[in-house]
Amino acid sequence: MSDDQRTGADDQATLGRIETEVALLMRLGEATRRATGTAEHRVLDRAAYVILRHLDAAGPQNVSALAAQLNLDGSTVTRQVSALQRDGLITRAPDPADGRGTVVSPTAAGLQRMAAVRAARTRLYGDILGDWDAEDRDTLARLLGRLNEALSARNRRR
Repeated sequence: MSDDQRTGADDQATLGRIETEVALLMRLGEATRRATGTAEHRVLDRAAYVILRHLDAAGPQNVSALAAQLNLDGSTVTRQVSALQRDGLITRAPDPADGRGTVVSPTAAGLQRMAAVRAARTRLYGDILGDWDAEDRDTLARLLGRLNEALSARNRRR
């Protein structure tokens, strides 16, 4: 076997390991969320949490921009936003850039719930990664960020 063939086979094996680990990460992450007994983890579903986190970071958005940023279909985001509004977690206001449209913003209650979930998740990962050194935790955060950026860029190109 040539060096190029060996390198190609090694690369395929590594990509296979990555695929398996990502699949396990998603399954175990969801299982951990469901199994965690504290109420803070359950005050928002995953979709609501992601929308509120994005609005907190990016500011008021129209639904189309929100859908594009989250790589979701506009009708999906519209349903999720309607549910958040019904629960008093977001408000709608006229879009200053286009008076025909609206922008959504988190309410104080929405930000409070999002912060509670974020704090609970941070504590959970602190417990899970408690025996990792700071450099390993930083490396994990950096590499997960790169993976998320690559996934997001790929989805935007579609």
